[in-house]
Amino acid sequence: MNYIAPIAEQLFVLETISEIDKLMAGPAYAGNDRDLISTILEEGGRLTAELFAPLNAVGDKEGLIWSPQGVRHPAGFAEAYATYVEGGWQALSGDPEFGGQGMPLALSIAFGEQLASANMAFSLCMILSSGAVEALAAYGSEELKKLYLPKLISGEWTGTMNLTEPQAGSDVGAIVTLATPAEDGTWRIRGSKIFITWGEHELAKNIIHLVLARTPGSPAGTRGISLFVVPKFLPDAEGQPGTRNDLSCVSIEHKLGIHASPTCTMSFGDEGKCHGWLVGELNGGMRAMFAMMNHARVNVGLEGVAIAERAYQGALGYARERVQSAPVGGGAPVRIIEHPDVRRMLMTMRAITQGIRAIAYLNAAAIDRSRTETDPGSKAAARGLADLLTPITKAYATDMGVEVAGIGIQVFGGMGFIEETGAAQHWRDSRIAPIYEGTNGIQALDLVGRKLRLDHGVHWRGLFDEMTAFSELTGDGELGVLRDRLRQHTALLKEATTRMVEASPLETAGVAAPYLRMFGIVLAAYLLTQQAAAAQLRLAQGGGDADFLSAKIATARFFIDNILPQATAIHVTVMQGNIDRLFALSEAQLGA
Repeated sequence: MNYIAPIAEQLFVLETISEIDKLMAGPAYAGNDRDLISTILEEGGRLTAELFAPLNAVGDKEGLIWSPQGVRHPAGFAEAYATYVEGGWQALSGDPEFGGQGMPLALSIAFGEQLASANMAFSLCMILSSGAVEALAAYGSEELKKLYLPKLISGEWTGTMNLTEPQAGSDVGAIVTLATPAEDGTWRIRGSKIFITWGEHELAKNIIHLVLARTPGSPAGTRGISLFVVPKFLPDAEGQPGTRNDLSCVSIEHKLGIHASPTCTMSFGDEGKCHGWLVGELNGGMRAMFAMMNHARVNVGLEGVAIAERAYQGALGYARERVQSAPVGGGAPVRIIEHPDVRRMLMTMRAITQGIRAIAYLNAAAIDRSRTETDPGSKAAARGLADLLTPITKAYATDMGVEVAGIGIQVFGGMGFIEETGAAQHWRDSRIAPIYEGTNGIQALDLVGRKLRLDHGVHWRGLFDEMTAFSELTGDGELGVLRDRLRQHTALLKEATTRMVEASPLETAGVAAPYLRMFGIVLAAYLLTQQAAAAQLRLAQGGGDADFLSAKIATARFFIDNILPQATAIHVTVMQGNIDRLFALSEAQLGA
């Protein structure tokens, strides 16, 4: 099925949830307007649909070719990436000081959704480069910024994150890669890293690796980790790729999905000559890396949105064409879109996709405001909201991406199990997103262990107060029902959150993941109700596309009626706790 960027939907969410017009009116983005936003999304939609989407199945089927000389992609990938760079797309939200266009992250996120929907495996290259920019911009020296940021922001060079080692997955503190100081003021890196996304390829002239390593005599655990920039080719006096650094991709993984994304095992310093440069302070690697990881986590959450949208479009297209079985009550066979259960699946896919899109866009807008607000209090509030939302965006949106892709296969029926329809690829590609950039279980622990406690809980309390105040506004008809249900479930979420804050870490560990899902469901319901209220207002004023606006209200009502009640059941689980039940069986009783 062909991909069509949902531009009208994206614009509506940017306007109602991200409040893009207010954001663009601020001094940081003065001179930009809504027409420019529309133009960027329209052109981005055309680019991704025409250039990147056709390569999605190609990359999945043909995969990659590894040799000691490097990694090669199927035909068309290099040309597509060159077009992307020439169009300035990587620079969309980059700092103008280093060649960026200085647009809001919220807008960049919307284009990123289009790119990931069209070709998720390909989009990972761009996501990792953006993350490298975040880390270098926040912690790199002026010399490193001037040398690397212009090329990374333009996309001429790409970036990676080198964290995981064979013995150190989620336990970052167990890494053993070593960086030793050299006489010339640089460092020599020695070690190996696994699962390095886009660690080697032929699409760009240089690859800039950000590598976590220990230094001699550093403290144990995460307190003794530093971050280093390690280029594939050492820049020469003119800042161009020069001598090959002492690093190599020794293999690539054969994976369930994202076949066109090279997942590399990287070796550094086989000859003891791998040059690296310190980023930030010695032993401050985790702080620097988190600048990259937090950016990546929002973008991975966006992958859940993107794959859900692509799966929904495919299922909808198939349901409109496939004729199968008589309708309830008898008659000639009809298209399956006319069967109630298929409509239930399609509406579920649609409602969940719109809900997680709103969460991701809200998260991006909060990051924008944390950077552009001039009032210290407003800046801190925006930063706190962004921090609170990041694990929810990453975990809830990616879990739902897998779920929606699975429903998509069901809509296709037996043909969904056949690779040629593309439905199976969407599910296979989606399945990595709940795992990488910190598993969703880790995201849940981060939410309850850290994010709820930031600034004594002022950020979640502020969000819940906002949700409650909105739900208590008067509303007629559909909107009144939506607000009433939202008010009830916001109260349940607040009660569950209070318990999570007051309970011991052991008590919360067993229910952290269900709690995060409850948070995601209720937050999505709130954001969909907000959109329904905006749609109703526009309809009353006689503005906008009536079909689109009425569909927004109906979709919100479906979510409230059919998906929000799940939060009630999760509330029971969270309030009861389940740590005793989790360990009620001995290890032997669990089975052979």
